[in-house]
Amino acid sequence: MIPLLLSYAATDAGTVRKHNEDALVNRPDDGLWAVADGAGGHSAGDVASGMLAEMLASVPASLGPDEAMARIRLGVSAVHAALRREAAQRGAVMIASTIVVLLVRQLYFACLWAGDSRAYLLRDGILRQLSHDHSLVQDLLDARAITAEQADRHPQANVITRAVGGGEEDLVLDKVIGEIAPGDRFLLCSDGVNKVLGDSEMAALLGETMFDPALGMVQAALQRGARDNVTVVVVDVPPDHVG
Repeated sequence: MIPLLLSYAATDAGTVRKHNEDALVNRPDDGLWAVADGAGGHSAGDVASGMLAEMLASVPASLGPDEAMARIRLGVSAVHAALRREAAQRGAVMIASTIVVLLVRQLYFACLWAGDSRAYLLRDGILRQLSHDHSLVQDLLDARAITAEQADRHPQANVITRAVGGGEEDLVLDKVIGEIAPGDRFLLCSDGVNKVLGDSEMAALLGETMFDPALGMVQAALQRGARDNVTVVVVDVPPDHVG
């Protein structure tokens, strides 16, 4: 059973870049959403993110939660292997993308990710980050080698340590699962968003009543001068949802 959820999606190349290497998946009827960010500085990032979006668009809606999770993992692994082969053929260092996926079935959600595209949950006015970045800066924060303030302006803030198509032969997707609740609002975004909008600002924007919260957040990031591509997917659980 897939709950009837409402979702919004928006993306933009940002204020500097000519090309948008982000991709998104918005399948509210099928309980599946995703954001993929072609790894900056590498060849054909838009190819990598586009392959992931195409694969996720092909996941059958009829699959149960366990089957859907398995299909997504297998699909991401297949894209990972294909991107590594393509990079080898081109003589490129890497053709890669981050990925963050939200899957909702019955009363539960699952989030899968690799890289630093993020998933958040706004519940009862409190914004909580569900994903945990695979990035050099996050590793330094976890080791308490730098402070959060230093992380914001770290010169290697764009270095990711795990990605689809990345250096590791076998890609591992991290996962978090939980129960959905009436009034929940999920946010998926590429790092171009959270690097210019802090948690408090994102929580405030998500808490507003606006016609299209995804478009509103993208516009807010652009107003802040977002230099990177910016992509947002917002998923709402109705206040009267009972499963």
